[in-house]
Amino acid sequence: MAITDSCRSDVSVASAQLAPVFGDLARNRARAEEAIRNAAGAGARLVVLPELCTTGYAFADESQARELGEPADGPTVTRWRELAAALRIVIVGGFCECDGGPPRNSAAIVDADGGLTVYRKTHLWDREQLLFVAGDTPPPVVATAAGRVGVAVCYDAFFPEVMRALALAGAELIAVPMNSPVMDPPGRTQPLAVEVVQALAAAGANRVFVVQADRTGRERGIEWAGASVICDPDGRLLAGPVADFERPALLTATCDLALARDKRLGARNDVFADRRADLYRDAATTNPTKETVN
Repeated sequence: MAITDSCRSDVSVASAQLAPVFGDLARNRARAEEAIRNAAGAGARLVVLPELCTTGYAFADESQARELGEPADGPTVTRWRELAAALRIVIVGGFCECDGGPPRNSAAIVDADGGLTVYRKTHLWDREQLLFVAGDTPPPVVATAAGRVGVAVCYDAFFPEVMRALALAGAELIAVPMNSPVMDPPGRTQPLAVEVVQALAAAGANRVFVVQADRTGRERGIEWAGASVICDPDGRLLAGPVADFERPALLTATCDLALARDKRLGARNDVFADRRADLYRDAATTNPTKETVN
């Protein structure tokens, strides 16, 4: 992977809100490529695509995930590597990874030189537990041509420990490929979807940029939150969410990465230096069961 030029600060980024058609691999790959080209044409150095963007999300069972999945050296990621090198853009996108073993809900981090890192989602949501095997490697921080990029896939980002660990590992920007169904009962949290609020909170609490790419388009009765956003280290929205959450969109913004390297809050506070890890280390490692929670 290319190492970030420490002298460069401003980086243009994009979040692509796509509408995959379940099981239509050729069409979905074409839509992803169009978004990548549009992002590069808009001057973006990094583009984030949604979770499972080339297959769709609502697999009937594990066998269907196996059928539609592909290895990390399959046609989807191979094409992303070609596009990254040709367009000089960093790509982070979700795909169903299957190389003969159990399927995995994975994200590819493709550098502008075509270099590749693959992360397997470690926190599986709902029926994903019936379809995929969870990854056992922590979410990575990758030094890319667009900065130090951390990656979390959808439900991973619900855990403050994940986002904090990425920030502590040096992430200047956290890319979040997402497929976030609207929760029951039907209807979105107002005024902002909870997934947007969480992205803003993670950005502000860790003083990092968060680039989150959700999906749209109805699939097998599922409606999506449309929580695509770009957030800055002050916990503010730079772009998104899309007002018409049911349509594809490309969000863009310029991120001053120097802001994410500075963890100070005014003259007296620092979000890293002020931590009292000795007081809550046990809380971070305890995993109570439902039976033991009051």
